[in-house]
Amino acid sequence: MSYKLFIPGPVAVSEKTLRAMAQPMIGHRSTDFVALYNSLQPGLQAIAGTADPVYLSTSSAWGVMEGSIRNVVKKKVLACMNGAFSDKWLDVAQRCGKPAGALKFEWGQPVDPAAVRRELATGAYDALTLIHNETSCGCMSDLAAIMAVVREFPDVIAIVDTVSSLSALPIPKDELGIDVLVSGSQKAFALPPGMSFLSVSKRALARAATVADRGYYFDFLEFQKNHELGMTPSTPIIPLIYALKSKLEDIAAEGLPARFARHARLNQTVRHWGTAKGFKLFPKEGYGSVTLNCFANTLGYDLPALNKILKTKHSLVIDGGYGKLKGKTFRISNMGDETAASIASLLQSLDAALAETPKLPA
Repeated sequence: MSYKLFIPGPVAVSEKTLRAMAQPMIGHRSTDFVALYNSLQPGLQAIAGTADPVYLSTSSAWGVMEGSIRNVVKKKVLACMNGAFSDKWLDVAQRCGKPAGALKFEWGQPVDPAAVRRELATGAYDALTLIHNETSCGCMSDLAAIMAVVREFPDVIAIVDTVSSLSALPIPKDELGIDVLVSGSQKAFALPPGMSFLSVSKRALARAATVADRGYYFDFLEFQKNHELGMTPSTPIIPLIYALKSKLEDIAAEGLPARFARHARLNQTVRHWGTAKGFKLFPKEGYGSVTLNCFANTLGYDLPALNKILKTKHSLVIDGGYGKLKGKTFRISNMGDETAASIASLLQSLDAALAETPKLPA
């Protein structure tokens, strides 16, 4: 059965993008690959707001997220935690054998810049992890305000996850002072899963050069050495790189300002629909994501039943809540290639499905 995904990732992939993956293979050490790799850099750098390279990794974003910990943490890393994925980063750091501190906020609450300042002022940390757009609860922290604080501490390397926000709104990496920016293919880029993006500052490269146990597969210095040759450290996922080239062409044709405006507009369309129905946005007011909406299930609908109706009768699915929020919230994505028409169709289907969905006992 074919159905369309309106979950926070993977998201729907266009036919054009899928066709781009069906091109003949080339050698990953060939001049053809070098030309392909180098052709991607200007578009990726424009999206990331950086003059630094944007490396390509054949892995989920968690690969380069873990790799970043291994590359830059020598003393201690501060994990800013306000949802399932940012919480996980603390566990990842500890599993890598790195000393780590937890700066915890309730799910749905943004990371507080003042609290970041208090922690970093202890002098205990040389790195910080932050998820810009925490999809588990639909909360987008104020990246500019947090990075303004981090810049007060020149010894602290900032590692920022932009998996569900990069390409959907401006993220000027160099201007903000982000040392390590990580992202993935399957969310706002609307590509299939399996590839991640990594842009590293010279400062972070210098730190990595002093770390002995950074490994090989995600070694920043290996990425940089191979980047200078127009290559990747190991055999890359060439079909997805073809798809990325196609997607960058689409983004260039639309233009970044128009792409950003489209995401904001469609996000508001869904938000207005939800609040008009009587649902409340789960994250703190003013900090809702622009790539998805996470609504509290304030009306008490049976969310598994709703998704079953959506899937069988309308050929689409939304998300019925993540982790400890399962059944208590639902999430609707507007990221990637969605249009006013596709969102209008989604909301029409949601109206029809809600009319058939039972409510849970009070």
